[in-house]
Amino acid sequence: MSIDLAGFVTFFKDHALEHGFHIHGERHFLETYSLRQAWEIDLHPEEACDGPLDLNLTFDVEPRKLLAAEDAVETGSEEWDLDVPLLFNWALPPLATAPDLLVLATELAGIGGPSLPIEVSASDSYGAVSDGIVQKLSLTGRVEVSVPKVFTDPEALCDVFEHCRDVSRYLLDNADTWT
Repeated sequence: MSIDLAGFVTFFKDHALEHGFHIHGERHFLETYSLRQAWEIDLHPEEACDGPLDLNLTFDVEPRKLLAAEDAVETGSEEWDLDVPLLFNWALPPLATAPDLLVLATELAGIGGPSLPIEVSASDSYGAVSDGIVQKLSLTGRVEVSVPKVFTDPEALCDVFEHCRDVSRYLLDNADTWT
């Protein structure tokens, strides 16, 4: 392969460390039939090592996009691109007091800005009929990242990581009132 995706992941994790995140795990999935690849990285801001916030970063690479980019690179084309969707998924323990989702979504839109739009949702579930309701908050930020741009301009990720850290800190600051 002419495009070093493992190197991209390593660079990405190093860049996350520079922005104050700790990396706690990484998983790489390869679908043997379609050659689709996916990575999951467990990380969080330094101050969240003891919980309660979990942050999972996921991205996958479509085989057709990867093959087209590799063909362009191998033919010597200067014009190639490979965009990958990065999904930031924040999780908190079950909620005792659920926040107003509209207010939360509005506040997080101001923190994440246009470089990290965040979807906010909540769900109620019952483990057993005799158990009480369990409320969970789901937060997902999604951005498209150009692999070649990240290699040629490492600062391209800085804005996303800064906003991700700010969102994480906001969630940490408010977690005690919700959980």
